[in-house]
Amino acid sequence: MPGTYDLDRQGLAELLDGEPGFRAAQVWEGLYRRGERPAEMTTLPLALRDRLEEELGAQLDEAHRRTADDGATIKWLFSLAGGAQIETVLMAYRDRVTVCVSTQAGCAMNCQFCATGQAGFTRQLSTGEILEQVMVARRAAEPRRLSNVVFMGMGEPLYNLENVMSAVDAMADGDGLSVSKRRITVSTSGVVPQIERLGAECGPMLAISLHAVRDELRDELVPLNKKYPIKELLQACRGYPGASNARRITFEYVMLKGANDSPAEARELVRLLKGVPAKINLIPFNPWPGAPYECSDWETIERFSDIVFNAGYASPVRTPRGRDILAACGQLKSETEKLRARARLAAG
Repeated sequence: MPGTYDLDRQGLAELLDGEPGFRAAQVWEGLYRRGERPAEMTTLPLALRDRLEEELGAQLDEAHRRTADDGATIKWLFSLAGGAQIETVLMAYRDRVTVCVSTQAGCAMNCQFCATGQAGFTRQLSTGEILEQVMVARRAAEPRRLSNVVFMGMGEPLYNLENVMSAVDAMADGDGLSVSKRRITVSTSGVVPQIERLGAECGPMLAISLHAVRDELRDELVPLNKKYPIKELLQACRGYPGASNARRITFEYVMLKGANDSPAEARELVRLLKGVPAKINLIPFNPWPGAPYECSDWETIERFSDIVFNAGYASPVRTPRGRDILAACGQLKSETEKLRARARLAAG
């Protein structure tokens, strides 16, 4: 049985075969523009509402929800069919409301600075499971409008490319959420063969989890680098369809004390990105239990940022959000692990 958000327009039309032709558009707008469950769609006959409510089931079961001390960051732990779990984060800023979504249950990348990457891979998420995270966050954000979506939660989006592209297209649909593709960012640890296709067939903003300027260190931090080293990755970025000064590629660089934060590495980063329309997000490392790294000192981060900025690149330092609930960048999987540990204790 498909989930509420698994069907595209054509799929909805096929599900509604035998109904008047305009019904599919009504359902689509109800789901995405108004954020309604089928039972709430008063534009539909009652019998059809009941049928759709039964046939288009919710796929996410809220297992846990936490709000950070800032009152503006919410993290959900969702249980999926089969027992897998994922996490989703909503961040409300003064000028925007952003949801960070997962694309896989777990992650196979094994990035050494990332708690999520230590969880191991369970399975891909369907298009509907990705979109339902967005819709839950949208409802939680009301009356403010959800303005940005980032694919930076659990998993490697480009290893679930078909479902990611379908979800992006649904989010950007003018009869639904109407989130501009300039406000949808897909982050990858560097799956080089899929980067061009993402841009050519879908066209969201691109973010690269870079984190090192030398292959030896990036091999350690981001093991995928052994397959697609920095030179190949940056070549793919230079060819990303639509990249320009108006649509810059974001390079994410987590600041790890004594590992990748020297002035020499800042200057090498500038050299590597020459000719790439880029901005650089410097991310203070967000600690998690058992983490093998520490966050760079603030003075070190500022010095690194100044070198990059003076070379002509925007280099904002990402303000950590939700650290107190382990919802910040690189911390996802924590709630899953804690609940499993509690279950083991209860069973014992």
